[in-house]
Amino acid sequence: MNAVENPWAARRREYSEAGLRETDLAAEPLAMFRRWYDDAADLPEPNAMVLATVSADGQPSVRTVLLKGFDERGAVFFTNRGSRKGTDLAANPKCALLFPWHPLERQVRVEGVAESLDAKEVAAYFASRPRGARLGAHASRQSRPTTPAALAEAFAEAEQRFGDEVPVPQEWGGYRVRPQRWEFWQGRSNRMHDRLCYLPDGAGWRVQRLAP
Repeated sequence: MNAVENPWAARRREYSEAGLRETDLAAEPLAMFRRWYDDAADLPEPNAMVLATVSADGQPSVRTVLLKGFDERGAVFFTNRGSRKGTDLAANPKCALLFPWHPLERQVRVEGVAESLDAKEVAAYFASRPRGARLGAHASRQSRPTTPAALAEAFAEAEQRFGDEVPVPQEWGGYRVRPQRWEFWQGRSNRMHDRLCYLPDGAGWRVQRLAP
C-alpha cells in the first residue's frame, strides 16, 4: 500500500503559526507555561494532560488525567493510589506529562519526578468534589477487573453508607510532579516545528533548541 492509498499516511495537516523564538520565552518555564495555558483557556479541558509512567518491570503506559494545580513546586493531580498509575509511581516515581493543545498547534512536555501529596492537601481537594464524585471514588477500585453491575452495586452501597460527609477513601490520594525538564513545541510549516527546552542550570534554567 503506497502513501496515496494509505489513509493514515495521507492524513496530514500543514501547520501555519508564526513560530517560537528564544526571545519569545519567559525567563522561567512556569511563567511560560502559564502564558500558554491562558492562551488555551477557551479550549475544551485545557487542563487535560497525558501522564506517562513506567512499571517496575519496565512496561510504559499512558493515560489522560486532569491538572488540578501548578506552581513552583510542580504539577498536581489526584487519583486512586492503587490504580495502575499509582502502582507504577510507587515503583518508579519518574514520569512525563504532555499538554496537547492541537487547535493552537502547540504542545508542552514536562519530565519530572512524582511525590505523594500530604493528607491535608488530599482532604482539602477531596472535600471540594461533588458528592457523586466522592462516592464514585469509594465505589471504584480503579484499574481492577469489574462489571457494570458490580460498579452500580458498589456505588449504591456507598450512597447508602455515607451522608453529606464522605471521607477520603484509604487508597485515594494525589501527586505532585516536580519538573526537571520542559519542552515548548510550536507547529510550523513544512514540519520545521520549533522545539525549545528549559534544562536545569544550577539554581535556574538554560534554553536549548532541538531539531524538529
